[in-house]
Amino acid sequence: MVMGFLGKLRDKLGKTRGKLVDNVKRVFSGRSRIDDEIFDDLEEILIEADIGVETTLNIVADMRRVAKEQRLEDPQALYEVLKQEIITLLSEGDHTLDLSREDGPHVTLVAGVNGSGKTTTIGKLASKLVQDGKEVVLGAGDTFRAAAVEQLSIWSERTGATIVKHHEGADPASVAFDATDAAIARGADNLIIDTAGRLHTKVNLMEEIKKIQRVVKKRLPEAPHEVLLVLDATTGQNGLQQAKNFTEAISVTGIILTKLDGTAKGGMAIAIQKDLGIPIKMIGVGEGVDDLQPFDAKEFVEALFE
Repeated sequence: MVMGFLGKLRDKLGKTRGKLVDNVKRVFSGRSRIDDEIFDDLEEILIEADIGVETTLNIVADMRRVAKEQRLEDPQALYEVLKQEIITLLSEGDHTLDLSREDGPHVTLVAGVNGSGKTTTIGKLASKLVQDGKEVVLGAGDTFRAAAVEQLSIWSERTGATIVKHHEGADPASVAFDATDAAIARGADNLIIDTAGRLHTKVNLMEEIKKIQRVVKKRLPEAPHEVLLVLDATTGQNGLQQAKNFTEAISVTGIILTKLDGTAKGGMAIAIQKDLGIPIKMIGVGEGVDDLQPFDAKEFVEALFE
């Protein structure tokens, strides 16, 4: 992230800062020593900030251990321990999103429930790739929602990416197969495939995504090279449950966390990393293409806690 985006990120995370960081700072201010009350108050605040019970208990337990081992007495020193704990937790795994491949098109499958910002995220990814000189093919696999195909078509026109789409209600796996064929035939650098997000028909949806993966592999045995799950940060712990539903059915390689600018529940980023063990690869903090950026744990925490 460039410093300009770091400043924007700090501003966009304002709601989460208000709910999480301001309350955390109040726990440490005005106290002359570290005691059990600090840890108890901190547990309550972190849980309320959608970090999750288990994750919170682990963080606070680690903080107690560090405070004891280092014989800390100054509450402000403990605040720095909290920040480092969160940076360490968010840094686990490989957060790099590399959508390049030397031999044939790089295939990215994008999943997520309706309303998560999935289709818009695909459009932004396509825009960035085209700006980098890549030839991009979009597969409109969300055939059950006409608006998704229309939205992706607009992004195709806007970015110059090629789109492969069928009629409404068509077999999504057929779209994915044809899109893969088109990407190979055109010598494209990237293929990004949209999928449906009908969580109320969870079993069918998951089987559908598995089928898409199978037909893509018939054309490109190593594909898909990335399976990205788009999550709406405003959904908090509900979004975390959605993520668990997807990860139980498909092998997700990374998370894209959207709408961080519109929520006080940005703490869910910490819960996602701890509970799922899947790295957050990109974050979205606004409507613009440049508002979708690679995730950096240290800069995220600095923007949140400084």
